[in-house]
Amino acid sequence: MIDKNSPIPIYFQIEENIKRLIHEQSLQPGDSIPSEREFSDMFNVSRMTVRQAIQNLVSEGLLYREKGKGTFIAHQKIQQPLEGLTSFTEDMKKRGMTPGNRLLHFRKVQVKQSIAEKLKLELNEQVYEIERIRLADETPMAFETLYLPVSLLQDLPKEILHHSLYQYIEKLGLTIGNAQQIIEASTATEREANILGIEEEAPVLKIERQTFLKNGQPLEVVRSIYRSDRYQFVTNMKRI
Repeated sequence: MIDKNSPIPIYFQIEENIKRLIHEQSLQPGDSIPSEREFSDMFNVSRMTVRQAIQNLVSEGLLYREKGKGTFIAHQKIQQPLEGLTSFTEDMKKRGMTPGNRLLHFRKVQVKQSIAEKLKLELNEQVYEIERIRLADETPMAFETLYLPVSLLQDLPKEILHHSLYQYIEKLGLTIGNAQQIIEASTATEREANILGIEEEAPVLKIERQTFLKNGQPLEVVRSIYRSDRYQFVTNMKRI
């Protein structure tokens, strides 16, 4: 199965063999694959070479790892269009998935300078600092830290954070206008990895969004860490 005299790198041959095994055995998303040791014995190569091949397939999005459990067939990535401003809850419902939240922290804190500048607040003002895990069909998709002005949303009920926050805000008579969003590549910290069920230093999408009401007043600052093995952002572009 592996030609060690071929000019084709051995790790690439292993990748192609793993892809063929997945296809021939009709493995489904979430199914586990053999261990590095089993592949090493199967192909008569070093575990280091097998590890490189598997890591390439993880980076490609075909496989994903779970710390302490093994390597599995990846689910198809959720595609999020960058056009339009919608909530995570609305996005998941449109895809026929069940959205969910696991609330980690909900508290009022004195605003930090970096957040105060974005929300146009004084340093003695308070914000809601909210940490939650965003779920789709019970699978962690993102770790989100959210800042909202207490002066704008007095007595925000904790329970609403398990539903669509945007819908709640608009029911208060506030109209959400636009947002600015910055997306960059990053790697998961130890805490982020534990929260999302991925390996430390696994590739993630780091996103910061600043949302404004229609009248221009800042509404929120959201800092999110998305699993890059389960989520991707898509945009349509026209030549100008």
